[in-house]
Amino acid sequence: MRKNWTTQDMPSQSGRTIVVTGTGGLGFHDALALARAGGDIIIAGRNPRKGSDAVARIRQSVPHASVSFEPVDLADLMSVAAFGQRLRERRERIDTLINNAAVMAPPQRQTTADGFELQFGTNYLGHFALSAHLLPLLRRGQDPRVVTLSSIAVRRNAAINFEDLQAEKAYQAMPVYAQSKLACLMFALELQRRSDEAGWGLTSIAAHPGISRTDLLHNAPGRHSAQGLLRSFLWFLFQPAAQGALPTLFAATSPDARGGRYYGPDRFSETRGYPSEAAIPAAALDLHVARRLWDVSETLAAVDFAAAAATSLHTSQSGSSLAAKA
Repeated sequence: MRKNWTTQDMPSQSGRTIVVTGTGGLGFHDALALARAGGDIIIAGRNPRKGSDAVARIRQSVPHASVSFEPVDLADLMSVAAFGQRLRERRERIDTLINNAAVMAPPQRQTTADGFELQFGTNYLGHFALSAHLLPLLRRGQDPRVVTLSSIAVRRNAAINFEDLQAEKAYQAMPVYAQSKLACLMFALELQRRSDEAGWGLTSIAAHPGISRTDLLHNAPGRHSAQGLLRSFLWFLFQPAAQGALPTLFAATSPDARGGRYYGPDRFSETRGYPSEAAIPAAALDLHVARRLWDVSETLAAVDFAAAAATSLHTSQSGSSLAAKA
């Protein structure tokens, strides 16, 4: 792969339809760069005001950009299913899905609309369900790619705790965040394996942004907490969000990006720099855990990837929830 890869190395995205979750931070910079490269961008997020603002900012920088906003709340599986249904009714295909949006380390345990722990439910399970609902459109894409965001937090003894998956017995903000991001990494790797086995034709890749200056750094512990103040005063230790977006953009667009791989920054223990292959922690390579997590997740999210993959475009336009389990 090219050393010091930047958006200048990005191939044209003309003719490609790309869904990016998240209206700010990394998601915004992903959408902006992909719009500049000529992609047809769908920004998906739960806040219409922020979504409209993101679209306006991109059009200000790229006057002829093809960019739109679609509402979806990843912390509400009904909202995810409705989003998938709308796109199946309105679009012929999706070429790239970037599972980017996240919440990080709320001090107190919170839950999603479906009763799941907020970080596991939003960061991982919402994107797991979204990928299933969009799978029929992805299968009709041109060189379809799914890029799922993980985090360097998974390196700190992260594990999937099946005995307390929703952190009901014990809640510690950062370990639970790390679990959600480990699940994202394992999903990306397992999706590639299942695609290869079943012939779905997908390229599934994981990426992480290192440590970047995004709203997550303040929204999690609070701007005036000890962590928030530390992050404010030591802002220079964190790379700009546009730089942090590069591994995702590399994974989403570069012909050198490979399915089943993991990309992150190349410097200072993967905290900053340019896209490079990242180290995959041993926990993410446990095939037994990966298969168990997949099966549990299909049950929790009430989706069926195999059924979604088998659905024709005609059926997807007439069915109400093609990925849902009967």
